[in-house]
Amino acid sequence: MTEYGEKLIEKYSVQTADLVLTILTLAPNTLFQEAYYNWQLIEEDPDDNKFVDVAIAAGADYLITNDSHFRVMKRLVFPKVNIVSLTDFLDMISED
Repeated sequence: MTEYGEKLIEKYSVQTADLVLTILTLAPNTLFQEAYYNWQLIEEDPDDNKFVDVAIAAGADYLITNDSHFRVMKRLVFPKVNIVSLTDFLDMISED
């Protein structure tokens, strides 16, 4: 949540970031997941590892990101984390 807040502040304002994080925290469809193991799979930007670790712990179907550092995940057989761009994900859900 901290990194989301930082990114929102970069583009908008502290007030907007606080509002978005509050909505995410209180939304009934938000699930909180603890990462139980640090896989350290993204060497190019180690700060991104927390997202992969949580996706693995949660058994997430997809990790949606446009960050190029996550491309390394496409080459790994284990642990498998399906990385998709936001555009690809929107295409997937609009097909229904």
